[in-house]
Amino acid sequence: MSAHSSPAGTTHTTPGAPGVSFGRSADGMLVAQVGDHAFAMAPARDGRHYLVTGWRIRRPMTEWTRDDFYGHSGELADEDAFRAEVPEQAEHRREKLALGRRAIRSSAHTPWGPSQGATIYAEGVTFHSTAGHGGFHLSAERNAKVDPLLRAADGFYEEDECWAIVAITFAHLFTAFERRCAERTIKDGFPDAWESITGTVLQAGDSRKKDERAFYREHANDWVVISAIRSDQHPGFTEVVAMRGGKRERDLDERRFLVPSDEYRVGRFGFIIDETRHRPYDGPSSFIGWRGRGT
Repeated sequence: MSAHSSPAGTTHTTPGAPGVSFGRSADGMLVAQVGDHAFAMAPARDGRHYLVTGWRIRRPMTEWTRDDFYGHSGELADEDAFRAEVPEQAEHRREKLALGRRAIRSSAHTPWGPSQGATIYAEGVTFHSTAGHGGFHLSAERNAKVDPLLRAADGFYEEDECWAIVAITFAHLFTAFERRCAERTIKDGFPDAWESITGTVLQAGDSRKKDERAFYREHANDWVVISAIRSDQHPGFTEVVAMRGGKRERDLDERRFLVPSDEYRVGRFGFIIDETRHRPYDGPSSFIGWRGRGT
């Protein structure tokens, strides 16, 4: 537990974070309040925690419960991360209100299906929500302002990564938090474009995609795990399927290995087989697709 933890039934305001009050909920969660905005560090599986949000909870924090929160704003490493994130999220919400975005009804056609509602960021900059996905649509005039290295010909930018293209192009329409997230997303997902546009070279650790490329170049001749399952036949071991360079191509050879389960920890991009220590395995398998193929 963090050194900042408060016992249940107490609240306090954190120095350096004006207007942010922290406390414990009725069910023991670390919670915070900033004006009408409510935040909680909600537990999930495997000891993980998530930042969840609520709005205008008209009771003392000591009476709040998990059911009061509905928004989900990402994973949290620990209580210190929660305390750092809350002021940032609160400022983001204040800025968003000041931007004056308008929600409207919409039935427009999008690449993700019929729009079920839209938010107008500015003339020609519209975010559409659909049943399964969503994203921005830019008018032709707005789309012409997007750098050609990142521009979508149809003016549609999906919400997972490509939203960031809209955010860095029209930064004044987004909050400081959104702009930081957009920069991170572009560096991670579009490193070549970022380097060309900004004239800067991303170093190791600056871009997930660039780091991934380097990983697979470095391990092109190694056995990289592509599937893993706890072995029913060999307790304490994890049965894995690996391919050279981690390439998932049908015409390439694949092999099985047994790895001690307490050692099997997947890194950012994959687990590398050490052929001097991880023995090849061709016996009965716990993989459904391999059953009957082993000796």
